[in-house]
Amino acid sequence: MESLTSGTLAGTGTFRCSVCGHVVEMATADVLPVCPGCEGASFTRASLFAGTGRFKRTEPDAQTLSESDALDAARDAIEEPGRYLIFHDTGNVRTVAVPDSMRIGRSLSAHVRFEDPTVSRRHAVLVTESEGVRVLDDRSLNGVFVNGERIVSRVLEDGDEIVIGRYRLRFADRSVLPAEAAGAVLAAE
Repeated sequence: MESLTSGTLAGTGTFRCSVCGHVVEMATADVLPVCPGCEGASFTRASLFAGTGRFKRTEPDAQTLSESDALDAARDAIEEPGRYLIFHDTGNVRTVAVPDSMRIGRSLSAHVRFEDPTVSRRHAVLVTESEGVRVLDDRSLNGVFVNGERIVSRVLEDGDEIVIGRYRLRFADRSVLPAEAAGAVLAAE
């Protein structure tokens, strides 16, 4: 009975970490795990109707700036030419190469899958075209934002920030790496 009153026993549903906002989905009555995002143990039941502050404008804090620095470092570490998405996922920075077509969402068929209620099952699609990589909103509930602007379709440029649910992804177009570009200029002279 103590676990019922202390809040450590969780039922079926979705729970949000009170510290970092990471979402944990539970399928059966079980003890809540340690948060994979911040290793905290303070969870509240996630609700579509609870005040989450999603639309409140806030200034970037030190953690946001350090996350941005980590994404920049991951971008600079790319050695192979190509187009990439760089983002934080469960505390780690992931770099994913963009193929000709890529689905992003909560669905099991998505190439980049986010298990989060703010992400639709079919949230966005990236398609490689002659002019570059185009991001398309796949009729998502919360929309797709590029550099803070809600879009339906847009060709991405190097360094663009894509927001899908609570995730911030950075697009890196490393089709021609800076060292190769400099070598090509020297060869042309």
